[in-house]
Amino acid sequence: MSTISVEDHWNRLKHAQSTSFLKRNMTELIFRELKDKLTYFNGTLLDCIQGGCINLDSGCGIYASDPEAYDVFSGIFHPIIKDYHKVDTVSHPNPDFGDINNLGFGDLDPTKRYITSTRVRVGRSQAGFPFHPTAKLKDRVELESRAKEALDVFSGELDGSYYPLSGMSREKQTELIEEHYLYLQENRFLGDAHVYDDWPVGRGIFYNPDKTFLVWVNEEDHLRFISMQKGSDLGAVYKRLVTALNTIEEKSSLKFGHHSKLGYLTFCPSNLGTTLRASVHIRIPCLASQPYFHDFLEKHHLQVRGVNGVHTEMIGDIYDISNKRRLGLTEIQAVREMIAGVGAVLAEEQRLDGSITHAEKQTLEGRVAAET
Repeated sequence: MSTISVEDHWNRLKHAQSTSFLKRNMTELIFRELKDKLTYFNGTLLDCIQGGCINLDSGCGIYASDPEAYDVFSGIFHPIIKDYHKVDTVSHPNPDFGDINNLGFGDLDPTKRYITSTRVRVGRSQAGFPFHPTAKLKDRVELESRAKEALDVFSGELDGSYYPLSGMSREKQTELIEEHYLYLQENRFLGDAHVYDDWPVGRGIFYNPDKTFLVWVNEEDHLRFISMQKGSDLGAVYKRLVTALNTIEEKSSLKFGHHSKLGYLTFCPSNLGTTLRASVHIRIPCLASQPYFHDFLEKHHLQVRGVNGVHTEMIGDIYDISNKRRLGLTEIQAVREMIAGVGAVLAEEQRLDGSITHAEKQTLEGRVAAET
């Protein structure tokens, strides 16, 4: 636990140069109203904002100490949620993954020149369990045990094995990290938010033999379900993920944390709602070198990160591009927004590198128009 008081942390942030959503939305009045409140798990405002006060370059700057924190500390979470997700009210529709047997997505990159891989992931929390700042070692062990039992329900393409991080060789971890399958334990933003407490106890990874379906246990969220493969066939990736989610909800004893206004509950408020992030690893050297690159992505509701995840560096000219909005729209809407955005990115890259043919330009423009 931190030996620095919540007052000291707030004073540091208040007088610092920071562009985090926490700094933009926290006022003295809000701070005074919330600083002494407690959740059912004894979560405090300090548990939520400590990481963002230590790391002044944080993007969001706040995490939930536990599921109830979103209600107990709604005075700061709700303004941040509206600001990040660009919504006027904190509300979320019922889940809708669309008709997975009639998606009609097509191939995101028919030229095969730009997209190297495609993935879709969602986060889930086990209802009634604390998040990292208020979790104890016994909570992490129990959650891992429940997850391992639940993962046994998979069969066919989804069938795989669970590998605990405890006892895993450094060589095996490095191999999985370099292949972009396993999470890194080097993120200072997550570290200062207690994500690595009791490491590596209670953590692990499940994957099928082809490594096209993975589940992270007790990383940032209780569970992260990931479907991925080489190439740009988003339809196959998305269908696999939805099938896995339907299977575990129907056949296992897990009950996922869900909120009437916030959708599925996650550790970081940026992931609330659908929790869905559909992404591509894409080679876009021309667009990425333009001064308007980030504005272009923002216009199309996209975000960029390094290929090893949030807060990681880019590798060469390959970028991880994904949908940004997760709250206030359904799962199928979020994916279609990503399709339209990636289509716009490809069209702009091909315009800049001069390689696009008239037919390719028409195909990409048609896809953008159809999905928007």
